[in-house]
Amino acid sequence: MKLDNTEKINGEIVANIEKDLRYISGIIKQKGREMLSNYKITPPQFVALQWLFEDGDMTIGDLSNKMYLACSTTTDLVDRMEKNLLVERVKDPSDRRVVRIHLLEEGKRIIDEVIKKRQVYLEEILDDFSMEEIQFLQKSLMKLHQEMR
Repeated sequence: MKLDNTEKINGEIVANIEKDLRYISGIIKQKGREMLSNYKITPPQFVALQWLFEDGDMTIGDLSNKMYLACSTTTDLVDRMEKNLLVERVKDPSDRRVVRIHLLEEGKRIIDEVIKKRQVYLEEILDDFSMEEIQFLQKSLMKLHQEMR
């Protein structure tokens, strides 16, 4: 439901929503880092693995853009992940000059495990919510995400 001209969003409400989202994001990031302490990867490596898991093979340049990092930084990141057998560099069959980063089984396993642990954590938090509240939260977050794209 879109607001009409007579309705204005209260600035204080917007400020509170932004603050809550910032705090929630920080808590999720901190919990994620705690979960990663059981694995031999760094938080930036986890972010890179997530992009590869969700979007498939990509070049260093593509991954750099998604992570907002310099190509040299991403190259170092990929070097360490390749050394730990999380990813591999693969030549593009249609253009041998192009090298893509490919997620290996160990990388997939780590991403899958950590995401499942995050979901268990969220499920525990949502335990005190009614089903109606959970569904409303899901719809609201989905709509917010769509509007931000």
